[in-house]
Amino acid sequence: MTSTIGMAPQDAAERARFENEVRRIVAAGNEAGVALRLLGSLAFQLHCPQLGGLQAKLGRAYTDIDLASYSRQAKPIRELLTGQLGYAEDREVFINSEGSRAIFENPANGLHVDIFYDKLDFCHIIRWDGRLEVDSPTLPLAELLLEKMQIVRINEKDVIDTIMLLLEHPLGAGDKETVNLPLVARLCAADWGLWRTTTMNLNKVKQLTQNYAQLSADDKAKVASQVDAALAALDAEAKPLAWKMRDKIGDRVKWYKDVDEVK
Repeated sequence: MTSTIGMAPQDAAERARFENEVRRIVAAGNEAGVALRLLGSLAFQLHCPQLGGLQAKLGRAYTDIDLASYSRQAKPIRELLTGQLGYAEDREVFINSEGSRAIFENPANGLHVDIFYDKLDFCHIIRWDGRLEVDSPTLPLAELLLEKMQIVRINEKDVIDTIMLLLEHPLGAGDKETVNLPLVARLCAADWGLWRTTTMNLNKVKQLTQNYAQLSADDKAKVASQVDAALAALDAEAKPLAWKMRDKIGDRVKWYKDVDEVK
């Protein structure tokens, strides 16, 4: 965990600049009838209203605005961002990604918007078919957790976001202000690689949480308890034969994709 991306002092005015722009974009999307749901640092901040301040307290900075949507809505989203909200699209990204990703820049405010269509495809694939209607203005909490847990070389910013999520929200069987643990367990049981990375990172979060002097002993104990519960659920979920066969191979064969960031 060596990268310092997303870790820097950031004053309240700069944080508010990002947060206000997010609200403007999501509100415009709702009015236009397109699904735009937050992921990334701003999603965790907005979905953790009680503990969102931990990001600033622990040095977690906003760097851009990440959104999820459906590829069938790419055209109206492009028209919304470029025609109404003052953004310019980097069309090369959309073409090179075969329509799975789009990047927009706003020359007036200097902000950068990254839109992922249908799925997040980095170390592992996290799909959200039919899931964007479950929550707003962010992805559902289960997908937010997996967004962080699928990162093989997890960074401090991702650990901080996960700590916030586990402190503020219970694990349960539904999605309403709850991390849908049965869904996470099913997805990991269907993909040994995702299970391997998720369990590895949950253990890292449990361990690294102990290093933050800004967290109370109760906070640290709660994160550990949440992680233990999640790991138990992932372990208890029935696994298909293909998963069991891949488990026998283990780490001897690479189980994830390397990620080249789009700049």
